[in-house]
Amino acid sequence: MDGDRLPVGRRVAYWRGRRSLSQQVFADRLGKSKSWVDKVERGVRALDRVSVLQEVATVLRIDAAVLLGRDIEPAGLVERDAGVERIRAALSRYEVPLGRAAGGRQVLPAGQVARQVTHAWITFQHARYPRVAELLPELLADVERAHAGDPAAARVPLVEAYRIAASLLVKLGAPELAWLAADRAVTAATGDRALVAAAAVQLGEVLRASAQFRAAKSTVLAAAYRIAPPVVEFGLPPELSLCGTLLVQAALAAAGDGDVTAVADLLAEAAAMAARVGDGHDHHHTGFGPTAVELARVTAAAEGGDSADAVARHEKTTARDGWRWLPAEHRAAHLLDTARAYLQAGDPVGAGRVLLEADRIAPAEIRHRPAGRDVLARVARDPTAPTMLVQLAVTLGIG
Repeated sequence: MDGDRLPVGRRVAYWRGRRSLSQQVFADRLGKSKSWVDKVERGVRALDRVSVLQEVATVLRIDAAVLLGRDIEPAGLVERDAGVERIRAALSRYEVPLGRAAGGRQVLPAGQVARQVTHAWITFQHARYPRVAELLPELLADVERAHAGDPAAARVPLVEAYRIAASLLVKLGAPELAWLAADRAVTAATGDRALVAAAAVQLGEVLRASAQFRAAKSTVLAAAYRIAPPVVEFGLPPELSLCGTLLVQAALAAAGDGDVTAVADLLAEAAAMAARVGDGHDHHHTGFGPTAVELARVTAAAEGGDSADAVARHEKTTARDGWRWLPAEHRAAHLLDTARAYLQAGDPVGAGRVLLEADRIAPAEIRHRPAGRDVLARVARDPTAPTMLVQLAVTLGIG
């Protein structure tokens, strides 16, 4: 049987025949009518609910993914866990401070590892998380060795590599390990205000992911005001981007802590800086600009329980040109937040629509992020969920 070319109903009929079940016996085991089975097999009735697909597969003694004509793909989970463990091992080496041999690998010049780090950032911003997880172990080893040989030249690549690791580990649902990477970034950056501010962006992400909202707000505000220009109008775009991004992080931490006044004040301050920077830039890999601040307002509104405001702001902000200029990772992460807002507003159809858009922009955001899989599962359980999302949920083993 060329299963990939058969519709779901035909596959049901095929496997029912393979199991020597009549339509009546099959219907009885499912608790359905013979007419229901006949309509499914003829394609008149769709199997578009996760629970029903799984029941049919159970009776047929096959994996539900087989009914969809796809390979079983709990690989997302397996691949994610393996990636986290590889990074954990890399962060546990202590090769340089303990004076261990480099295993025959040459120490690369700082310029070369800097280019590798830039490539890793680009890969992360394209939301190719499994690939970043593959790159990071060797990249961390290379940049640590380069820093040991030339501390001044390799300091920035070292901090940036730890920043990437921290951001990826937050995505992959490993905040405690991400905390270690962020802490190393801040430590390596100490003495350079701009580098400390850049590392503090990831530290803020990690603290928020760990629900340490007050600590996150305090930490990122301290970093923000160390780099803030005396007069916003005279600030340079790179420093304004760092300061503004840290203010956004502080606002989101305040939202998590329920401090509505602080959210409004901090985002207003960030918006003033964003107006000076403009959209379409990516200073220090922040993606900061007016659109990024407006997207933060969406997240803060959803965090505060005002789902109607969150949805309205989302629909307005994503119509801006600046939306298309943001990295795929940023846009897809925002769409996950928005899907939660649609669910809070009692609109699973809207949630399904933005999840499909997230999957189009950055598939790994749903397939490899625990947060993405959780939202997908919630949307797929609804009877009105788009069939494509239901099929994706079944394929990923999410019920």
